[in-house]
Amino acid sequence: QVQLVESGGGLVQAGGSLRLSCAASGRSFDTGTMAWFRQAPGKEREFVAAISSFTGYADSVGGRITISRDDAKTTVYLQMNSLKPEDTAVYYCAKAFRSPYTIDYNYDHWGQGTKVTVSS
Repeated sequence: QVQLVESGGGLVQAGGSLRLSCAASGRSFDTGTMAWFRQAPGKEREFVAAISSFTGYADSVGGRITISRDDAKTTVYLQMNSLKPEDTAVYYCAKAFRSPYTIDYNYDHWGQGTKVTVSS
């Protein structure tokens, strides 16, 4: 089993930046796809970014978000810049067990989420 714990969320003004972290414990996750999803109030959970031997991003985040990971520290990061009020959501880290990586039911391990609020 893999346990995922997110951190780094908070309140930020529009145009600001945040860096989210996802710390993994349990068996190694140095292989496979890790991703960030988000769920805004009243909306369905949506894909944000994924990392494996590649990186992939949702069109909605443009060039404002970067996913990275440090295998030595078993941590996945999400650097978010030029934040907009529409980025307000709970952000979840997840580990995939199959593709395609943009679909949440292809992920079998999830963190508890970290809340990001962007004020206008």
